[in-house]
Amino acid sequence: MEKFSSKELRFSERAISHFSTSLSNNGESDGIRIGVRKAGCSGFEYFFEFVDAKLTNATDFIFDEGNIKIYVDQDSLDYLRGSLVDYSEDGFNQGIKFHNPNAKAVCGCGESFTI
Repeated sequence: MEKFSSKELRFSERAISHFSTSLSNNGESDGIRIGVRKAGCSGFEYFFEFVDAKLTNATDFIFDEGNIKIYVDQDSLDYLRGSLVDYSEDGFNQGIKFHNPNAKAVCGCGESFTI
């Protein structure tokens, strides 16, 4: 696994705090995988899931922030390069937000995007 730099993918302190709390509440996972997959009305969607370090791929990139490890596969990193992963709370809406300079358009519901 390769470590990647903040020039390739950045995480806000709020996102790191959210992931750290989520991992603590989960208790059984070693880290979080974030990525991009084909889905949604615009073609791609972001995802994140809990992972066990034993089940990660040797080609994964890793962001190591103290007690939290975030894994990203090469294909997803290509789509995410230059992005900021943030956590926001807006009224009743809260969650992880991707500020991706590679996204050309976002669908009306905000769940998927076009590259």
